[in-house]
Amino acid sequence: MTRSVDDDLLDELLGVALGAATAAARLVHDGRPDELEVATKSSAVDHVTQMDHAAEALVRELVVGARPHDRVVGEEAGEPDGDGTSGLTWWIDPIDGTTNYVYDHPGYAVSVAVGTEDGALVGVVADPTHARTYVAARGRGARCTRDDGRTTELRLRPPPPVAQALVATGFSYDAARRGRNGAVVAQLLPQVRDIRRSGAAALDLCSVAAGRVDAYYEAGLSIWDMAAGRLVATEAGARVGALAGPDALPEVVLAAHPDLYGPLEELLRSLGAAEV
Repeated sequence: MTRSVDDDLLDELLGVALGAATAAARLVHDGRPDELEVATKSSAVDHVTQMDHAAEALVRELVVGARPHDRVVGEEAGEPDGDGTSGLTWWIDPIDGTTNYVYDHPGYAVSVAVGTEDGALVGVVADPTHARTYVAARGRGARCTRDDGRTTELRLRPPPPVAQALVATGFSYDAARRGRNGAVVAQLLPQVRDIRRSGAAALDLCSVAAGRVDAYYEAGLSIWDMAAGRLVATEAGARVGALAGPDALPEVVLAAHPDLYGPLEELLRSLGAAEV
């Protein structure tokens, strides 16, 4: 059962998340060194850089400094920070889209979310290459703010039919699984408008919220990949669920307008997207 959260706490969490995410986004974008130190994680194409570590350390420092009794979990550092007595957990992806970052290709972001076992209460996705920051708080909607100060409230419009839907997706770092991803896409492509692959799950979810794509699906995500972006998409009116069953998030996620979700889910299941 979802617990209520008072406005003062939401305001505080939103301020901390926004400050931490934007500071880390400035660090990775403006402080990008000429020579990146690139290491690998789960496979030869799963990268991590010194800037991933630096950005996560900065977010952890800012969050723990402001909220020492929360639990803070990040993609890179492993062990959580904070004493965890508040019942709130922070999920940090210091650079979502590290491969794009390594190649200096637009399309990476800092993703920061905080919530409970019921899901995120606040989510911020800071996209420095496009000068956009996506912000959502539970029950308050979602917005996109540009660096020039312009702010757009995000709300999904009625969707097209599946055959006219622009669908975003992502591929696994594991070569065998990536091949299965590709086989699904090959069957899906003639049945939709087109496919987009940005390389950053948090931004794909925000793109659904902003109407830049009509839907997004991907297999093999982690909680920090989608915690903030899921809230942004949901608060904009999207349905975000799991193709592999209601308890499978974030294993195979699908996000779309509720009227598009069912038909697209049926199609993706028929193509084997839930079993990749």
